[in-house]
Amino acid sequence: MEKIFFNSSLPRSGSTLLQNILGQNPDFYTTPTSGVLELIYGARVNYTDSPEFKAQDTELMKKGFQAFCNAGMEAFFNAITDKKYVVDKSRGWGVHYDMLNFAYPEPKIICMVRDIRDVICSMEKNFRKNQHLNDTIVNHADMTGTTTPKRVDQWLASQPVGMAIERLNEIIRQGNDKHIYFVKFEELCLYPQMTMDRIYEYLGVPAYKHDFDNIQQITQEDDAVYGIYGDHTIRTKVEPVPSQAKVILGKDVTDWIWTNFKWYNDYFRYTK
Repeated sequence: MEKIFFNSSLPRSGSTLLQNILGQNPDFYTTPTSGVLELIYGARVNYTDSPEFKAQDTELMKKGFQAFCNAGMEAFFNAITDKKYVVDKSRGWGVHYDMLNFAYPEPKIICMVRDIRDVICSMEKNFRKNQHLNDTIVNHADMTGTTTPKRVDQWLASQPVGMAIERLNEIIRQGNDKHIYFVKFEELCLYPQMTMDRIYEYLGVPAYKHDFDNIQQITQEDDAVYGIYGDHTIRTKVEPVPSQAKVILGKDVTDWIWTNFKWYNDYFRYTK
């Protein structure tokens, strides 16, 4: 393996699709939602709290820990693939950029984004098509989550959507957005090859001619782990996805989302 790249995208924004497009390239190994970040995060906790490290030279231990993280990440992927490039997918890489940069200097991070109205629309559609399953977002006794606007409020103030948007705002606020290559879901669907060519240019690797009419699902995840919102099944053809937000959520809700996330719409140049 020559290089690890990172996919740190918003939920419901095409990150699984991107992984499977990249997976057509024989030089790429692409992960489903990965736990490698958790390995580094857990190691950081032990490194910080262990008295054995505290009792030794601080700078020397820091140097050793950095090498441990770097070699550990490379060893993990060298053990499971012999391909030249890896794209590790985790929503947390972007907001933990400084930690990642410590462990794996000058990382290349891709972040898929999408019109927030359509992100929330996707959540609501999954909610409605899984009425045979109990979902704790709805509590009739407390009157929480009992209407579309109430569910939208909860999704925008909790995991996974609310946290991801909050993290993205913090990334921009800290200036770490300059280290991330943002890809709009809508542009990937409209101009797939051009978008992929630009991604390859950012990654610094040769471009690849993809078959966007026959995307095979190579990343596998047990969506039961993530509940009814963990739909990681992709479409086999890359094509524009018309917005259903106003139909599913209602004009009043989509207008509210638009108004309250002006910073997002301005930054990514979404129009009403």
